[in-house]
Amino acid sequence: MTLDVPFARLVEPARQEVRLVRRGEGPAIASDAAEYSATLLTSCPPNARRDVYLIAADPGSPRLSDPHMHGVVEHVVLGTGRARLGPVDDPVELLPGDYLSYPGDVPHVFEALEPGTTATMITEQY
Repeated sequence: MTLDVPFARLVEPARQEVRLVRRGEGPAIASDAAEYSATLLTSCPPNARRDVYLIAADPGSPRLSDPHMHGVVEHVVLGTGRARLGPVDDPVELLPGDYLSYPGDVPHVFEALEPGTTATMITEQY
């Protein structure tokens, strides 16, 4: 031991704690331009580059997103409903259980095609 810190603590990764966020309990961000809200489930810790969101959307105006920083990739798993999403110039229709990843550093869209559409979205930066 040096400085009263066991060597193992210096070389082992930090132990993850269990964290539960029940539906409707996380901080939600609503869109002014679409029937769309994103709930932040976990934010990026200092040594990683990812955020996890729960998306809730209904048909209406699509959610258009400006490009994020260079190197951002979005990963989406559709939970319920049906949606068209991805790069604005080439969106893809997803059904429940479908997964799509696409560059988030280009204009992109999320359009719910059925009421009660939900998805999990993970943003990563490389």
